[in-house]
Amino acid sequence: MLGISDERAFALAAHPDDIEFVVAGTAAKWARAGTAISYVLATSGDAGSHVPGITREEVARIREEEQRAAARIAGIMAAKRTADIIPMCHPLLLTSIKTDIEDMPELPGFKLFVTAKLNGQTGVEMEALSGVGIGLLTIYDMLKAIDKSMVINDIRLESKSGGKSGNFKRGEK
Repeated sequence: MLGISDERAFALAAHPDDIEFVVAGTAAKWARAGTAISYVLATSGDAGSHVPGITREEVARIREEEQRAAARIAGIMAAKRTADIIPMCHPLLLTSIKTDIEDMPELPGFKLFVTAKLNGQTGVEMEALSGVGIGLLTIYDMLKAIDKSMVINDIRLESKSGGKSGNFKRGEK
C-alpha cells in the first residue's frame, strides 16, 4: 500500500489520547513535517437562538474516549490514503502521523491537529490537510443527528519543515 510492511508499521494505541502511526527504524536523512489544523463549530443551542443545536453539555459528552479515538484514527487513515483520494498526489512512505483534538467548549466545537512526517524528497502538507478534513468529518458524522448545521472551517497548513521552500509557520514571515 505505502511500501511499508505490516511488521514495520504500527499504531500506538495504549490509550486513545496516544494514537499515532509510526514506522519503526526510520532515519532522519531528509526529515520533513507538515501540521494542519481545522475546526468543527456547532450552532449553539444554548445561545438563545431559535435554531436547535449542540449545547455545551452535549459537546462534553463527545469527549468520551471512543468517539475521540474514532476521529483521530480517521485522520491517520486519511493521511495514509491521501494519494488515493487526491488526483496526481503520489503515495509517500510516511514515518509518523500524529493527531490531537482540542476541546473548544466556549464555541462549542473542536480543533483537530494532524502532523505527518516522512524522510524523503517531497513534502507532507497534503497528508496533514487530508487527515484534518476527514477527522473532522468523522466528528460531524457522530454529531449530525444533534446538529446538521455544524460548520467545518479554516482547514489550513499551520507549519511545515524541510524542503526547497524551507520552513513555514503560520503567523511568521
